[in-house]
Amino acid sequence: MINEEQQKKDERYMRMALDEAQAAFEAGEIPIGAVVVCKDRVISRAHNLTETLCDVTAHAEMQAITAAANTLGGKYLTDCTLYVTVEPCTMCAGAIGWAQIPRIVYGCQDDKRGYHLLAPNALHPKATVTTGILESDCRELMQTFFKQKR
Repeated sequence: MINEEQQKKDERYMRMALDEAQAAFEAGEIPIGAVVVCKDRVISRAHNLTETLCDVTAHAEMQAITAAANTLGGKYLTDCTLYVTVEPCTMCAGAIGWAQIPRIVYGCQDDKRGYHLLAPNALHPKATVTTGILESDCRELMQTFFKQKR
């Protein structure tokens, strides 16, 4: 259980991730956004770029992790929290684990491709996960996107 102050921070940073997801939506990308925070400072923001870059690995989390590592000058993000609008996939969960991110916060679950079903041990063993932050907003953006696609 997180305290009220942490809840407010989580919601503030998740709103930033939602802004990134909205940018992805507007660009025709699957609307997922991610933000990496280190010691209460945003060090990277990203959204899906798989269509733009013609790269299946250009997920929001991967883009945010790369940018954060470049900002900090090292591959391990041990003082960081990753905020992402949708539960990471297996690939992203593996990258999050390798980057040793100790805290992951996501909005809504991905019951088809989420790591919790396919690779529940992909994150670093000491990582903590907080779910459901602005869950309905995160889910609604995804549902709207896919309704327009179909």
